Amino acid sequence: MEAPEAPVFEEFDPASDCDCPGCTRVRRLLPPGPGAVGHPASRRVLAVAVAAAALGAGQALPAAAASHAPRIPGVPAGDEPDTPQGKVAPLHGPAGVPAKETAGTRTPAITRAEIINRAKKWVAAKVPYSMTAYWSDGYRQDCSGFVSMAWNLPGNEWTGSLGTYGERISKEDLQPGDILLFHNPANPQSGSHVVLFGGWTDYTHSYYIAYESTRPHARRQATPYAYWSHSDRYVAHRYKGLVASTGGSEPEPVPEPETRKPYPGAAYFGPGANNKHVTELGRMLVERGGKRFYTAGPGPRWTDADRRATQAFQQAQGWTGAEADGLPGSHTWALLAGGQGRDIVGGAAGPPAPSSPGVPAFPGRALFRPGAVDQRITLLGRHLVKKGFGRYYTTGPGPRWGEADRRAVEAFQRVQGWRGAAADGYPGPETWRRLFL
Repeated sequence: MEAPEAPVFEEFDPASDCDCPGCTRVRRLLPPGPGAVGHPASRRVLAVAVAAAALGAGQALPAAAASHAPRIPGVPAGDEPDTPQGKVAPLHGPAGVPAKETAGTRTPAITRAEIINRAKKWVAAKVPYSMTAYWSDGYRQDCSGFVSMAWNLPGNEWTGSLGTYGERISKEDLQPGDILLFHNPANPQSGSHVVLFGGWTDYTHSYYIAYESTRPHARRQATPYAYWSHSDRYVAHRYKGLVASTGGSEPEPVPEPETRKPYPGAAYFGPGANNKHVTELGRMLVERGGKRFYTAGPGPRWTDADRRATQAFQQAQGWTGAEADGLPGSHTWALLAGGQGRDIVGGAAGPPAPSSPGVPAFPGRALFRPGAVDQRITLLGRHLVKKGFGRYYTTGPGPRWGEADRRAVEAFQRVQGWRGAAADGYPGPETWRRLFL
């Protein structure tokens, strides 16, 4: 990384948004007919062909843009990007002043650490994706502009020219700062894309950290090798101007931690999840100091113990807010599985504390079974009534667990969106926590 159904992508660029030479010439030669709008990819291929014919054989036209093919089934929405790109341009765009190129400046010297640090600046700033806009540093805000920026090139390149700034390498030679490039010369609109390699994330070298510009903004994400689509057509390149660190204040980048298993995806974790990856997560958390959160297990069913142990590990890294929500993302998984980051510290082993302020400690699953009698069953029933699930009780609620309690709990669980074993009518830690919030 389970995946939601992704919509079919149809590239559509209004004619006024494209200022490339190809489209400019086409507009002069073939004004749009009645009812024509913009220039979808289907019209673009024909238009470029007609323009090429009008300009004479042997004169190549630069491609106007490139985009990915329709999203593929099984790929989570937002993983396979949608990235048309602009053409070769100077810094700050067509109106900008071309950078002066003197001997040796076409491929200015740069270290791996500098490349990664430049990429991280765009990721941290969440630079919006655009094939026509230029960021304050002068680089175009698309995939090829992003790599041009990271490599500190004198201008904005595109997938058809970036390869000339590098030399081809094998998969085994990939290191942080290299790129994975797919340019389709026969039809640049079909899949062309480029990403910056940040290091392997799993011991099988089947996943890596990719830095890239894609909608909605520049991102850093664990990505299957070589990419989500057109994987067999990506070629690894190393920048020709790469130099070794001089040993000054800037260290070489540390490769991303390798993991025992690749990150399976966010869909495998959270309320209702029941799979082997939850067990694997729990075992890694126990190894990193999270044993005190588990009274039993870890096991395949997601519980509040998994959430709180994950959150404790995230907080140990200094993360707050959404970065420490208790749900493992690719970065949390990579640190755990690679033995990287800070361990969970503090606290004594024993029963877990309340998961949220004002929520009494979960008494355990064994309490909620036929024949059980306990005042906490009454407490559970009263909160079910308070939440609007009192129609299942003809009397009570009372301290003896009965079918009315089970049906009310099941209805509450289904309202949370849970199904199957996650909505069996028997409260677990997460059901208990949500009832008391």
